[in-house]
Order: sequence, then structure tokens, then C-alpha cells
Amino acid sequence: MTTAAYELAQVNIARLQAPLDSPQLKDFVDALDPVNAVADRSPGFVWRLQSDSGNATDIPVLGDEWLIINMSVWRDTDALTAFMYQGQHRELLSRRREWFERLSEAATALWWVPAGHHPTVAEAEERIHHLRAHGPTPYAFTLRTSFPAGPAAPDAPAAPEGPTEPAGPEGPAEPAAPDAVLS
Repeated sequence: MTTAAYELAQVNIARLQAPLDSPQLKDFVDALDPVNAVADRSPGFVWRLQSDSGNATDIPVLGDEWLIINMSVWRDTDALTAFMYQGQHRELLSRRREWFERLSEAATALWWVPAGHHPTVAEAEERIHHLRAHGPTPYAFTLRTSFPAGPAAPDAPAAPEGPTEPAGPEGPAEPAAPDAVLS
């Protein structure tokens, strides 16, 4: 068996509609430990950011106390996607508007890291900012527009991997799959 040189890092941020200890977020908070346990056992899962609480809801991100962060590392996009769109995570994903505000800027970024590397929150913030400023590039991309595994500099232009829809007169077409992860 060959060991991959790179693994897929993902970060996703969400702005809470209410405090974590509010009745409005009870179902979300109650589901964190079970969904994280499923992630930890999922094929292709490598690592996830967590504090002493066992999740990352108390880790500051982007200087906004209403934002929460989720960050993990996976074998590849297939492993991440398989986890995202099945079971309890899929159920939570379908309810995200009950708990989180809709953000107008990119809230999810993916990038390749050397195998064994655990990204920091500062790295994740940098990737989100880069994606917001430049759109998908090998340095920070989305599930909709992914790039092959390998090193990438912040200004590295390259063609995306896989099919992409051409831009029409109103801009890029809206893909069918959302780029949201909740665990």
C-alpha cells in the first residue's frame, strides 16, 4: 500500500444565530459529539481540530465571537464528501439555516497539506481570506472547484480538477452540491 504525500484539509466557519447554550441551538449542540464520533471512525478521516471540550466550538476564529470553526484533515475529497452527505451529518446539514446565519462570503475552504500535518487556525483563516479574495486556486479551493494534490503557493494559478461549468452572461453557473460541512 502506498502512502499519499498529501492529505486534504478543510475548514468551515459558521455564524451562530444564538448562543450555543440557547434552546435554539440545543439540537445542534446535542449532535456534536455523536457526529464527531462518526467522523472519527469514517474511512479516510485523519484528524480534526478540537479543544479540551472535544469539539472546536470554543476556539476563536477571525476575531468574531459569533463564529465557530470546524477544521479537519481527510485522505481526499472523496472521503470528505462521503462523510458529509450521509447519516446524521447530512441531517444536520439540512438544518443548518435553523442555527447559522447565511454568510455572504466564502465560509469553507479546502487545501492540500503534507501527510501528517495538522493545520492551525491561522492557516485556516489565511486560506479563507485567500479564497474570498481570489476565488478557487490550488492554494484554497472548494468541493465545486477542486485541484489535484500537491504544493501550492498563494498566487499559483492553475486549472481546476474535474468538470466545471462555463460562466454565462450572469457569471458562473451555480453547482448542485453545496460546500458546507458541519461537524
